[in-house]
Amino acid sequence: MTPSTIDQAHNPFTADGRPVSSFLGSADELVPRLVTYFTEHFMPCMTLPSEAIRGDVTEFTRHCLALAMEMLDKRASPSEQQLAALRASAAQYAREGVPVGTLLRAYAEGFRIGFELVTEHVTPADLTELVEGTRLLLRTLEMINATVTSAYLDEQRQVAKEHQTSAQTVVSALLSGHGVGALTRQTGIRVAGSYQVVALMIPDLAEEFDPNVDAQVVARRKLRRVQAALADVFASRALALLSTKGGTLLIPADEPDSPRMTAAVLAEIGALAGMELTATLVHTTTERIPTATEEAHELLDLVRGIAKPAGLYELSDLAIEYQLTRPGPARNHLAAVIAPLTDYPELLETLKVYMATGLNRKAAARRINVHPNTIDYRLRRVSSLTDLDLTTAEGILRARIALLADDLVHTRGAA
Repeated sequence: MTPSTIDQAHNPFTADGRPVSSFLGSADELVPRLVTYFTEHFMPCMTLPSEAIRGDVTEFTRHCLALAMEMLDKRASPSEQQLAALRASAAQYAREGVPVGTLLRAYAEGFRIGFELVTEHVTPADLTELVEGTRLLLRTLEMINATVTSAYLDEQRQVAKEHQTSAQTVVSALLSGHGVGALTRQTGIRVAGSYQVVALMIPDLAEEFDPNVDAQVVARRKLRRVQAALADVFASRALALLSTKGGTLLIPADEPDSPRMTAAVLAEIGALAGMELTATLVHTTTERIPTATEEAHELLDLVRGIAKPAGLYELSDLAIEYQLTRPGPARNHLAAVIAPLTDYPELLETLKVYMATGLNRKAAARRINVHPNTIDYRLRRVSSLTDLDLTTAEGILRARIALLADDLVHTRGAA
């Protein structure tokens, strides 16, 4: 931004040539008044000691006052170099957690106070100059707001990136069970004595896929919404390792008042993120996190395989299904139920899609690009080959469990 071209060399605020500083009085008198006003009305709850607060605010107020006087006396908007102190100050307040709204209101209030001090002495002969000066004030306030907001957000993004890197390092160590102590000393992130281990699935939302928008862009947007919702609900206490498909959450569970994952909380996170989420939960001590994580994701595979609705599940909710799908003769027997479909891949695909679409033949037909009548025909063929009666609740349940068992038999190593 270049200085205003309005008579930069000499164009005083008033018609008789008096500089603005003559209206504002001595900086040594005005600065303490402004500092007292700011600290009492805008920054009464900062975490720094009160003397340090007043020292920082006093120094910065003096700088801003000098800048305002020079701006009005010379009719020049602040240069990029002059705004550097604003950027540094905004970044510092971002690190200290001062809300950006507090800063912007303080700058606006400072302009208001200065403007009132100047206009107390304006005469009718000064009105033309007053209009030009007011325009300059508004333009400068716009520059200050943009500068402060930009610097504040840049610093917040940097701090968030550093915290996210540290958090991911710690969660990776917890999931592997190695090197936790050293990492916590380096990162400053507290390791709890016990955790809720949550395996989370982020759904594919067909309605969000716009042919004009890359699918990966849509997936990243969903992930960012979920991450923002988690940070909001758990006040950034939950450790997360997530991809666009889902991942693992570690939620501290050793403090009575700390937030916990519940079915209601998962629904709240889903509402904030704009989607229905599915998750499984295992309670564990810190030492058992690697094992508990495997158990949680095994449960999530089970939930996905038997097409459970969105929600939060624990082992107690899936005890029967879990036991039926354990390695051994029982699971092999279940997988053998649909073994006859091995030679008919189109029938096996139709059965899987039919189950995945909630037994909706029209949705299944659209998914595999065939006529709904073709779905009916293929399902009848499935029934004749496997002895699965897909018109009864028992037959549908057996089909789902058989598909899950078959999937576990053939893909266990990859999982």
